[in-house]
Amino acid sequence: MAKSFILGAKGEKPRSDLRVKYTPSKKTLSISVKSTVNTLFGKAIKQQAEDICRDLQVHTGTIEIEDFGALPFVIAARLEASIKQAHPDLQLESIPPIKDFCMYASSRDRFRRSRLYLPGNQSKLMLNAGIHKPDGIILDLEDSVSPAEKEDTRYIVRNALRTLDFYGAERMVRINQGELGLKDLEFIVPHNIHLILIPKVESAEEIKIIDKRILEISKECGRKKPVFLMPIIESGRGVLKALEIAESSKNIVALAIGLEDYTADLGVPRTAGGKESFFARSMIVNTARAAGVQAIDTVYSDVGNEIGLRESVREAKSLGFDGKGCIHPRQIKPMHEEFAPNELEVEKAKKIVAAFKEAESKGLGVVSLGSKMIDPPVVKRALHTVKLAKMTER
Repeated sequence: MAKSFILGAKGEKPRSDLRVKYTPSKKTLSISVKSTVNTLFGKAIKQQAEDICRDLQVHTGTIEIEDFGALPFVIAARLEASIKQAHPDLQLESIPPIKDFCMYASSRDRFRRSRLYLPGNQSKLMLNAGIHKPDGIILDLEDSVSPAEKEDTRYIVRNALRTLDFYGAERMVRINQGELGLKDLEFIVPHNIHLILIPKVESAEEIKIIDKRILEISKECGRKKPVFLMPIIESGRGVLKALEIAESSKNIVALAIGLEDYTADLGVPRTAGGKESFFARSMIVNTARAAGVQAIDTVYSDVGNEIGLRESVREAKSLGFDGKGCIHPRQIKPMHEEFAPNELEVEKAKKIVAAFKEAESKGLGVVSLGSKMIDPPVVKRALHTVKLAKMTER
């Protein structure tokens, strides 16, 4: 009896997902569909399955689809992954056309106050994530995805990057470590990704290997735009190597700290006071400033504690961090409000910017405010503060 390859959602009736069973054989291809929306979309789902099989040049075997309201990009991902598990040497792809609203660019210095983590295999969480206006949306291939699901999750993330509306959020993916991560790159670099998060980095060499592979894939697919990188420091060794990591690639735009793994590496519990991580967080901020990149703080894991979240953001801001990670949409608005400059900061920044513009209009190379000289980094920070204040007012 031929082996069947079953992929897809877990649970009795998973929402917005499906299960696919593909059994290779020498018999002419047979496709059956059982769907909770069969009356409306049963024929369309079967037609899509036929189209995908044609793209992959699969003409034999049996496909059984059990659908629970999955969107087309998920159906395509699950089916292609199932077929390729049965035929691992198959090189053809069935890639959905890229939507126009996906075609926007990012930039090195854009705001990254909030980045929302979403498990790469939970498509139902992706659909409306952008309406909460995070600065970035991370489709995660690493810790939130079990080893057994990593292969087919790549197809979901690839298709999501091409078809989902992120409402202007920076399009991010957190890859796996080592060889798994290098394989992940093949599924995301050609497909309008903006930024890749690299977990548990401990050396500059790790970044260089990834950077080289991204360049190779970019040449193969004709990508011209850079892929920005955000290494995540999550160990004692990583903290001590932070500067060489931050300076290892021109594509690095931010350096992040992950405290769950860091405190585990130290062998101490993570506390609300955070004394055990003060050194590491300060190192990340100083390293980021030295390297000319952003400093991004860890996630705040108590989703129901808004007061604690606001205190955590205020502390991060006081240390010099530019943003934090979040694990629930409800954390985004408080995070943006707390990272916003206060009235005194805005007023001071406006005076510095005005002095800078006046000096510039007079052709002066020196900027002064009253009796004090203003250095270029101070002007740059003031411009950043004014821009952030305007953005927060919207």
